[in-house]
Amino acid sequence: MSDHWGYFAGLQRSYSSRIWFVKFMNFKSGPAGFNQAFIYVITVLITGCGIGILVSIVASLMVSMITALAEYQAGQGNILPMIPGVDGSLVPMGLLVVAAILIGIIRRLFNITRWHGPADSIYSAHRTDNQLDVKAGLGSSLAAFVSLGAGAPVGQYGPLVHFGATIGSYLKQLTNNQNIGVDVFIGCGVAAAIAAGFHAPIAGIVFAHEAVLRHFSFRAMTPIAIASITSEWFSTAIFGSTPIFTISVSITDLLPMVPALLASGVIFGLLAVGFMLSLFYAGNLAGNLAKKRGLTPFGLMMVAALTCGIVALFVPEIMGDGSTEISQMIGGHYAVHFLLVLLVLKLLLTSLCIGFGLFGGVFSPSLFIGAAAGGVIGKFLAFLGLAITPSLMPVVGFAAVTAAVVGAPISVVLVVLELTQSYEFAVAAMLVAVVSCFVSSLVFGHSFFDEQLRLRGIDIAQGRGNLQLMGQSISNVVSDDYVRLCADMMVADAVVAIAGEGKSEGYCLRDNGAFIGKCNLYDLITAPQDQAIKRYLMSTPIYLKDNASIMQSIEIASKFVGETIPVIDQGTGHLVGVVSEADIFEAYLAAQNHVRDLEHG
Repeated sequence: MSDHWGYFAGLQRSYSSRIWFVKFMNFKSGPAGFNQAFIYVITVLITGCGIGILVSIVASLMVSMITALAEYQAGQGNILPMIPGVDGSLVPMGLLVVAAILIGIIRRLFNITRWHGPADSIYSAHRTDNQLDVKAGLGSSLAAFVSLGAGAPVGQYGPLVHFGATIGSYLKQLTNNQNIGVDVFIGCGVAAAIAAGFHAPIAGIVFAHEAVLRHFSFRAMTPIAIASITSEWFSTAIFGSTPIFTISVSITDLLPMVPALLASGVIFGLLAVGFMLSLFYAGNLAGNLAKKRGLTPFGLMMVAALTCGIVALFVPEIMGDGSTEISQMIGGHYAVHFLLVLLVLKLLLTSLCIGFGLFGGVFSPSLFIGAAAGGVIGKFLAFLGLAITPSLMPVVGFAAVTAAVVGAPISVVLVVLELTQSYEFAVAAMLVAVVSCFVSSLVFGHSFFDEQLRLRGIDIAQGRGNLQLMGQSISNVVSDDYVRLCADMMVADAVVAIAGEGKSEGYCLRDNGAFIGKCNLYDLITAPQDQAIKRYLMSTPIYLKDNASIMQSIEIASKFVGETIPVIDQGTGHLVGVVSEADIFEAYLAAQNHVRDLEHG
């Protein structure tokens, strides 16, 4: 008896495995289906490895060159005359002025009206009909490289993320790959950039899903994981691995520090909000100066360059991405008053540079500002006599502020874990980061990038489905299946025409197709049959503009009662066509089904 049950159980397992394979790969069974599955697997491997290696090379070269330029700049402190009474050099100011000139040239060559960054990557990943602007992406990345090479107090990881996304989007266009969506290509580029920049492949995988794609699926995770791990491996093998900082201190007991960590999370969240508001204020200030004072983009960049150069004469530590200074903060080598100076100046000058056109990222400045604030809080707690690990607060500080600014607490905590190799530091960073993100989301919003998109009229929080519906015009689903009438037609003739087509409504148009109005069959049947229909047209019929989106049409149709809704060309007043509630609902279901397949495939 047991042999029979074993036989049937084996058949069931075999059958289930076969069905699972076919269902998972979504291919037909048999030789043709196996070939398709094999081709798909090879495509995923080539896509992940290819993007990972390509982004790794570019990202590693960019980071290495920026580091080399910073070292060269530090060694040229006496190349220009020194100013009596100050320790700084005029070299940073000179380099920033040159950078402003070069960025102005880049802006012209690439015809860039605004700089592109991670916000554009996020938006593109949420749309199926929107590829990244490769030319603008390359120009923006080049401008960021020039700013960083000159020592501007901006970040390098944001431009790297967008550059990785741009490479992914370009490869999607180049290969015309139909098996993998553009969002996955973008996610591969983003993960590879983070992995190469931080030498943190796990953080790269999670960041691509958490901050950019904002959904998890096996089909997306596999190529993204391959790209991230390949990028980190290739970067380490070719360029070596130099951690941003090292920590030799360990935490013995985290529990007594929990109250201080919770309280500091609120402070870090408010500080992140202040930094993001400062960034937007600087951008608005630049716009006002351009309108009221006539300052050109080059003039605005010169203002930022000269201001940063003057400040650098007295506090050169605020220049560059600040990785060296972060290590000093973690080591506790700065006094409280100097940490406060660094915090305030970095926040203000980064905002000035980004707002006035010396383009760069916000990742590194967020790390710097958070570490400085953490250093201040750590020294204050030590002054109060509270037992706390000195290196802990700067680490959780940069994690908390960065997590709130970029909207990716899990990713940032994983960066801490992979860099410190400390479970205790990661747990502490997670506790503070989630509190910081909670506070900043209540006061400000999800992230700096989401707010950038919101100011452009794009609400990522609506989700892929609504964004897709907002991006589709109602003119794509209009129909010409309607009864055309003229204003002088008799009611009796109109009744015959409408009923003969099996409709309940007719549309009254001029000879040139201009819309006059619509009429209802029931109203015409009860009206005198020997009168013209123009007396019985609906006075204020609900209609749609030809440039209205599906989402807008849904809102308007929610108040509609009838057979079809006219779609009017606002420029000419002509009737483009008609749509029914069923047409709109069908477009809505198609969008939702597409999003479901994308996010759960």
